[in-house]
Amino acid sequence: MQIMKMYMNTQWTNAVSGEFLSVYNPANQEEIDRVPRAGKEDVELAVSAAKQAFESPKWQSLRPSVRGHALYEVACKLRERIEEIAMVETMDTGKPLAQARSDVESGARYFEYYAGVADKFFGETIPVAPNIIDYTVREPMGVCAQIIPWNYPLQITSRGVAAAISVGNTVVVKPAEDTPLSALKLAEIFSEIDVLKHALQVVTGYGEEAGAALVNHPDVNHVTFTGSAATGASVMISAAKNIIPVTLELGGKSPHIVFPDCDLEETVSWVLRSIIQNAGQTCSAGSRLLVHSTIKDKLLGILTEKMRQIKIGPGVNDSELGPIISQKQFERIMAMVKRAKEEGARIVIGGKRATGGHLNKGFYFEPTIIENVSRTSEIAQEEIFGPVLTVFEFETENEAIELANGTPYGLVTGIWTNDISRAHRIAGKVKSGQVFINDYGAAGGVELPFGGYKKSGIGREKGVEALRNYTQLKNIAIKIKSNE
Repeated sequence: MQIMKMYMNTQWTNAVSGEFLSVYNPANQEEIDRVPRAGKEDVELAVSAAKQAFESPKWQSLRPSVRGHALYEVACKLRERIEEIAMVETMDTGKPLAQARSDVESGARYFEYYAGVADKFFGETIPVAPNIIDYTVREPMGVCAQIIPWNYPLQITSRGVAAAISVGNTVVVKPAEDTPLSALKLAEIFSEIDVLKHALQVVTGYGEEAGAALVNHPDVNHVTFTGSAATGASVMISAAKNIIPVTLELGGKSPHIVFPDCDLEETVSWVLRSIIQNAGQTCSAGSRLLVHSTIKDKLLGILTEKMRQIKIGPGVNDSELGPIISQKQFERIMAMVKRAKEEGARIVIGGKRATGGHLNKGFYFEPTIIENVSRTSEIAQEEIFGPVLTVFEFETENEAIELANGTPYGLVTGIWTNDISRAHRIAGKVKSGQVFINDYGAAGGVELPFGGYKKSGIGREKGVEALRNYTQLKNIAIKIKSNE
């Protein structure tokens, strides 16, 4: 077990209170680290450091190309340390090592991508009158707060930090108390790069303490939050008190819509991957399978057999399905499945805790398929955040669209058909921030705007579009005097 420190004002420090919180390995519930339990005083110091860094003449005069080069250096250092950081991520989150490596590579891609656009995010000229030159410039917001969830800590930290800094902001990160370690590893990298070492602060602690103090701080100019809709609403209320913008990514209940003319093997492969990745603890998990009645039985037969073959175990063994993050989350999944059964749902496969040998030390949940579910039931409507797939059948295209749109969320939709006209019709009618046709995820999608409709959130992460979150628009008009 290690005792780690927070990163503030280029220094590694403990909490003002001297208190710590424990970090556990989800695979066996063993304590692996302790990190400072930051409070309001620590957040005050972190925000003050970020504000001072942002307002410093050195940062204000920095060329965008220099910021870009420094961000590219972060990408290179992440790749150099991929095995070390992937192991930290696996121990912290429980996810399979291969997925953790992929997360580190995704983190590097975010820094690489935003390094490339740092000097290419342009304003515009606007035609007004012959004697007026009018143009817009994109200016940084200032101090950006990032509240990070526990499911993809490095990847989500990287996507927000890289975008915010690329356009000239400074950042305060509050990682989830369950998984703070990779954010501290990222801070180590920042501390080694002179241009960036003042631009990032990382405070560790509980959401209701450090997180709340951060989103309520009057010197924070923008908040990015990824997590539950309920907490996102609270963050939005806090930000409203200071009249600052928010970017909220609040989860989903994403459907796969499967038609008889799909490539069945390809479809099954992606449906399976999208529900077992990170043990289903993914906001964009394809947790609803909407399948045409004529192929439902065949598809479920293939999918069920593939689920039987899933290797369950600790992430360090590079199993396909790792543990649920905590007892609290595990019990939530169990309770939702139990209520679904009581309402008449049928468990096709799974539906219970995976046990035996080393599995007894962690909270492992079998990959699960549930059918005969009411469209209005809790498990059909709410994010479960586990490897649980609910199945619905449809007869017509319009019924499929109605099913797809029939939840409070609208994050991602997968459409599986070889009829391109049908695919386009449905893509235009589903209320979803991302739509994939005969694909799901598009290789991580660093370049693709990501965010949702309805309760899935506000604003977009990823791609060039994310930079609009982290800048404010200024219009400048110049009158040209006549020489007459």
